[in-house]
Amino acid sequence: MVTIRDAGPVGDVERPPTGGGPAGEPGGRRRFAAVLRAVPVPLALVVMTALAGVVLGRVYAGPLLPQLVAGAAAGSVLVGVAARRLPSWLVAPLSVLAMAAWTGWSMRLAAARADLPGSLSEVTVDAARNGIPRLLTAMIPVEPTPDTLLVPLVATWLAGLAGTEVALRAGRVLAGYLPAVLLYAGALYVVGPNAAPAWWPTVVFVAVAALGLAGSARPRSDTAGPIPGPVPALRAAVRLRLAAGTTFGLVVVVSLVAALGPTVVAQVGGRPVDPRRYVEPPTVETLDENPLVRISGWALRPEQELLRVRTDRPASGAAASPGTSPGPADPSGGERARIRLAVLSDYDGVTWRVGATYRSAGRILPAVTPAAGSTVETVRQEITVSELSGRLLPAVATPREVSGARVAYDPLTGTLIRPEGLVPGLRYTVTSERERPDENLLSIADVPAGDSVARVLRVPDGAPEPLRRLATQLAEENGAPYARATAVEEFLAEHYRLVADAPSGHAYPNLAFFLFGPRNGGGQRGTSEQFAAAFAVLGRLTGLPTRVVVGFASPGDGPVRAGDAYAWPEVLFDQVGWVPFNPLPRPDEEPRPVEEDFRPVPEDPPPSEAPQPSVEPTVSPEPAAAPGGSADRRGVPPAVLVGGGTGGLLLIVGAVLLTLLAMRRALSRGRLRRGDPGERIAGAWREVTDALRLAGHPVGADLSATEVAERARRAVPGPAPGDPGRQDLAGIDELADLLNRVGFAPGTATGEQANHAAGVAQAYVDGLRAGRSRWRRLLWSIHPGPLRWR
Repeated sequence: MVTIRDAGPVGDVERPPTGGGPAGEPGGRRRFAAVLRAVPVPLALVVMTALAGVVLGRVYAGPLLPQLVAGAAAGSVLVGVAARRLPSWLVAPLSVLAMAAWTGWSMRLAAARADLPGSLSEVTVDAARNGIPRLLTAMIPVEPTPDTLLVPLVATWLAGLAGTEVALRAGRVLAGYLPAVLLYAGALYVVGPNAAPAWWPTVVFVAVAALGLAGSARPRSDTAGPIPGPVPALRAAVRLRLAAGTTFGLVVVVSLVAALGPTVVAQVGGRPVDPRRYVEPPTVETLDENPLVRISGWALRPEQELLRVRTDRPASGAAASPGTSPGPADPSGGERARIRLAVLSDYDGVTWRVGATYRSAGRILPAVTPAAGSTVETVRQEITVSELSGRLLPAVATPREVSGARVAYDPLTGTLIRPEGLVPGLRYTVTSERERPDENLLSIADVPAGDSVARVLRVPDGAPEPLRRLATQLAEENGAPYARATAVEEFLAEHYRLVADAPSGHAYPNLAFFLFGPRNGGGQRGTSEQFAAAFAVLGRLTGLPTRVVVGFASPGDGPVRAGDAYAWPEVLFDQVGWVPFNPLPRPDEEPRPVEEDFRPVPEDPPPSEAPQPSVEPTVSPEPAAAPGGSADRRGVPPAVLVGGGTGGLLLIVGAVLLTLLAMRRALSRGRLRRGDPGERIAGAWREVTDALRLAGHPVGADLSATEVAERARRAVPGPAPGDPGRQDLAGIDELADLLNRVGFAPGTATGEQANHAAGVAQAYVDGLRAGRSRWRRLLWSIHPGPLRWR
């Protein structure tokens, strides 16, 4: 056997023998060894990049995210390996095309599993636009939907592409690990405190990185010839450089450990930062924050169709078991399901508010363990929105699965919203688990106490004294919590009348008038708004944790109209949960006067009722008549009396009119010029709504700002909207947008926006007034209505 060597510029290079047989075995082994040396680095990149999906998948529901991230990691690295011999400028476009194909297939798979409406392009565009905020506001566990998968998949692919190019094409393996390390750190940051520490994935990550580095080291060639030149001097220089580099690196590492070690050690046992606290979750509009005020508006239009419902009846075995009643608050004996719209837990003495924190949710919602002894009934409804506005999404309590609409969910109240808002024709399907408590446990159940329920026990300052006395009387006669709740329920049902035309309001003064006002003066009558709010406040005054719920009484199948809307209170009991009550009067019962069972006794009698000392009346003597007949009386001529009286009356009327004019102008100036920009914008809006009311076009409290702006445009007579002559209407939509901004982002309005709002309001009011008759224009500025309208 003959071995041929050629001297090269670096050393001797051995040429493999050209013969066959055993002489070719060393060359084959070298090729096999070269392949083995090329595998560790790409494999390490795939595993390290895929581990980011394992870490992030701990806050996702199901294994879909880790699987898709692993596919993206493998695909990005394999494309880089396959295109290693191509020009570097061609690798990125090829990899991006492959990423688009993998991402599109993943989007289709996730949309099909989540049962999302819309085409693939619509779903993908929506995910690209809202992927990051929805990922950081989604409820944990996060359902793998297109908008929660797009960002992790794209980030994983780009990290794999960058790492492969740096590690394989440039030969910088350690630098090629940097994208994978950043991706892994980003996954840890997004997870935050919402999962257990990722010890094992981190250990595997470090071990794989070390194995990749070890496998990338090239072994020394045993067949290489001697290196020409001064070998000892070269070796000494190499050793010197290695020693210097090692010493410098050791100094840097020790310095970093000494400087950062205590900080890192202190953070080991600490709680990670949750990035979700920096992102504002989906919010609701003003009317959705307090839908209780919409009850009176709906009651005046009972035939308005809000929803259309189709209910899949549960199996007979899922119905209430023997001995279980439909619940204390079912006004129809259990035949009509209650569709819940909102739960209001916060009360400040003026307004009940939702106060919920909504998180983006997928099709499957978090499950809640039912109370012991309760009966759970599964209800599946297909709901089509007709004329219901806002963002609150109606559903039977408590929803477990929603398809056909993207929702956000508040687990504390079990309520839903659609962040994009409700539109006519929206159809979605919701599956709920309706829980019926065991009434045998209610009579002995206690109520919780402490900080966890302080929110639903809080009684704001300023409660009227008669309200407190009534609550004390009801509590003294009934000791057990359920007995107290039943006493409040029966007292309201027996003494008050349910009407549809009662004005809206549930502040302390409104409740006091509802409970104790004279019956012939409008008191002791109201809508379900007053009944539910009065029950909740009286319950809290007796020590019961209460809240108010707004919803609809559904017939099961068919339309749900505005007349089906009502409010009911709920009380929280230990080991039972929230139990609804029904304080509404029975249709066939005449309410008894409140004075028969409760009469507020004032502490001090009013001054008019204080005893007065008896004084004998004295009789003045009659004046003696003159001898010649009647006394001589010289009076003022009648013409002077009439003229003086008329002039005085005119002066009084003029003074009153001037006073009204001055007060109206002062009111407008105060609204448009005083306060911060937000208050001035709100004042400009009040000017517009007052003007509409003066013009005979009042707007209801259940309308949104956009709907009011639409009515305002139609109220001004003249050319069609959009004509140059309608300059007074050009900014009414802008004013509505400014009002929404003030409501949802307080403190963001500027002085220029407030000045613009004032100008828009003044121009609109002038235009609306100019279209009235002469007498109505004269009376416009002195009308006392805006001074007393709330």
